[in-house]
Amino acid sequence: MTAVALPAWERGRLDGAVRTRGLLFGQMYEDPAIERAAFPRGGRVFAIASAGCTAMALASDHDVVAVDVNPRQVEYARARASGAASARGTVETLMAAVRAAGPLAGCTRARLDEFLAYDDPAAQLAFWQRHLDTRRFRLALDALLSVAALRAVYASPLLACLPRRFGAVMRARMARGFARHGNRTNPYARALLLGEPIAARPAAIELACADAADYLERAPAASFDGFTLSNILDGATAPYRARLAAAVARAARPGAVMVLRSFAEPRDDAAAARAGDDRSLIWGQVEVRAIA
Repeated sequence: MTAVALPAWERGRLDGAVRTRGLLFGQMYEDPAIERAAFPRGGRVFAIASAGCTAMALASDHDVVAVDVNPRQVEYARARASGAASARGTVETLMAAVRAAGPLAGCTRARLDEFLAYDDPAAQLAFWQRHLDTRRFRLALDALLSVAALRAVYASPLLACLPRRFGAVMRARMARGFARHGNRTNPYARALLLGEPIAARPAAIELACADAADYLERAPAASFDGFTLSNILDGATAPYRARLAAAVARAARPGAVMVLRSFAEPRDDAAAARAGDDRSLIWGQVEVRAIA
């Protein structure tokens, strides 16, 4: 197999160190409503497995093949698809450490519970601005999401895709989401602010341990109607991007659609608008693209 999208995905370590492969993602922060709206019902879908959430969510209406280059992620997704409980991965551990500092910045559990009980986006935004997005919170998040702090746990290719002043950018994305989606019915808001896992139904999905481009290059031509690629290209090299694009085009049936997320700032208004539609509150761009 040739080079993968990013060594960190294969090694199961965000810092890129070569050690025993670990579980990176215990939960996916991606709203499958984007894919449900984009993909033809009943079609065959290629998905990045990760924690299995998106693949399981789509399996009721689609034939799903989920692929991940990290064997630990594949094992975990297979267990979850069979009904196993969710576990904490590296990302969840890091997010828990960030949340632990919340009370010092005024984000107490009582205030968060009150905030998450709202179902009126306008009232939510007002509460967010008045009680949660305080000066102390802004200073704390800016420090935790600074390049110097992130460099301690993230490999440099992952950091390269992040916009400048990432703390301020993430606060703006959260505010955008709170202004659009009711908290009470948004499980991603609870997952982000409290660390509560999002419920997932067991589902029949086909799983494989492989690099995405490698798998699609070997798959029968014109065999998929939809591709949900998570943010696999964040930190990827230009040659790998071109290779994956060619592999997707080869494996796509006429009318196929691709969904691709990124932490980078949006390239156009459509990607920005769909990032706002995604209830997980964190993405800079969500591209929904017809495959020529």
